[in-house]
Amino acid sequence: MDKTVYIIGHKNPDTDAVVAAVAYAKLKNLLGFNNYFPARAGHLNPQTDYIFRKFDIVPPKYLPDMIPKVEYYMSGLEEAVQQDVSVWDAIGKMQTSNSRVIPVCDKDGKYLSLMHYSVFAQNVMTVLNPDRKAAIPTSIALIQKTLNAQPIIVSDNAEKIRKYSVLVGSSSYETFKKRLEAHATENIIVIASDRDDIHKLCIDAKVKLLIITSGFVMKKELRDLAEKNGVDVIISPYSTSPTSMLIAYSTPVSEMADADIKPVHINDSVSKIQQKLKNSPCKCLPVVSGDDKILGLISEHDLMQEPNVEMILVDHNEISQAVDGIENYKIQEVIDHHRIGTLSTKYPITFINKPVGSTSTLIANLYREKRVSMPKEIASILLCGILSDTLILQSATTTEIDKETAEYLSDITDLDIKELGNEILLAGSRVGSRNAGEIVRQDMKEYTEGKFVYTVSQIEVGNANEILSRKKEFFDELEIERRSRKALFASLLVTDITQLSSVLLIVCDAPFVPFITFPKQERSVYYLKDIVSRKKQLIPLLTEQIINFAQTN
Repeated sequence: MDKTVYIIGHKNPDTDAVVAAVAYAKLKNLLGFNNYFPARAGHLNPQTDYIFRKFDIVPPKYLPDMIPKVEYYMSGLEEAVQQDVSVWDAIGKMQTSNSRVIPVCDKDGKYLSLMHYSVFAQNVMTVLNPDRKAAIPTSIALIQKTLNAQPIIVSDNAEKIRKYSVLVGSSSYETFKKRLEAHATENIIVIASDRDDIHKLCIDAKVKLLIITSGFVMKKELRDLAEKNGVDVIISPYSTSPTSMLIAYSTPVSEMADADIKPVHINDSVSKIQQKLKNSPCKCLPVVSGDDKILGLISEHDLMQEPNVEMILVDHNEISQAVDGIENYKIQEVIDHHRIGTLSTKYPITFINKPVGSTSTLIANLYREKRVSMPKEIASILLCGILSDTLILQSATTTEIDKETAEYLSDITDLDIKELGNEILLAGSRVGSRNAGEIVRQDMKEYTEGKFVYTVSQIEVGNANEILSRKKEFFDELEIERRSRKALFASLLVTDITQLSSVLLIVCDAPFVPFITFPKQERSVYYLKDIVSRKKQLIPLLTEQIINFAQTN
């Protein structure tokens, strides 16, 4: 089975990250790879949400983290049986699928118990123990099916499960008659060969079921009498000994399976289930969905294998910006337009990194390179990704490739670049009703420079005063992030899309303040004329300031 491959952008994703994931997954699907799926490592910001609703596209799956979960290691479900099938059928399915276990579920697919060889051996020995008087829970229909017997007389209630005592009519007539009389108050099954006297004795006693072995035929007059007395009759193709043995296997699997083995949930973490796996007698556990429907199995052996999930990163290449837990999975590819960070792998990967204004530009041109026709809705969101990340092709990061690609996508979609750009920037710039924490974290990236960690969030607005009038709220949220990450500083780049300049709100360790060389507008607020790009303009300046600070500390 092919592994699931998630294509995912950075934490707190912007429009470019989400669009790139969706568009690249679609390209993979169009190339015939159906195991590639888009994902996102955060909630959609207002701009991205507006774009996906505008073009009627389902947002990618939300993965809050990639901490190892049952879902990423479990085996697929080859077989499961309903509770009313026989043990014989269940074992047959186990052998067919070469498995030592099989889940038992109800008619709706909800897990009930687990059939495994250990519990079967324990239960069947109890039934077959000659020193114990055991009643076998089964039905006449299950017995007939297990024996592949020929029905002669079968009543309407043959499906009903009862506890039966089984007698073998192999002794003398008088001895067997005494044994039969001793069981007169029970539901009796009698196994007999071609002895007419035993047949008639059983019919007169009105046993529940008479099984005639070795394919022998009952006399016509005895058949009529059996029908009159309400005695079911079937003919087994086997001799007496295997017929007796197989009746134990006709028990409903629910009676033999292990109901003490409780399932684990598909979203449970691996660390949570490890002790349960260790304690399981078969070293295996059933996996269920939120509504308890059986989905698969997980074993100790599964946890020793590589996970059944791999990753492709888009619009980032630094582990600090990636979804938590990414280090547990193989990264197949990286497609990005930012600086190359600290990512390292144990194996060769596809790594595409070009100095363009948007990852959406790279994805759009991969469609062209591979000569794959681009669906109109994909072209539309790719155009939005480019216009969002380049501030309608006005950012300092914008290249001729971005402009040409935007024109190409505009031709495909018949969307006006400036009109669409203004529309989506306006959709993302409304901040009046949103809380400061949401804004700080919606597009926040963590960076590392030497031994120092810092964060830069970015928000695009129509007027920076929308943020500055509430600056205390934002300083409080930035301070929370700085302390939680033990960062040198946490900052928010507020980009005015009408002036194409920004202000920077920053909270930092006091010794760092003298090294901030931007024009100071007020305490902890700096004016950044003509700076709109976090990646190309701001980060290099901050890096220089941090290096200068590091040299004196």
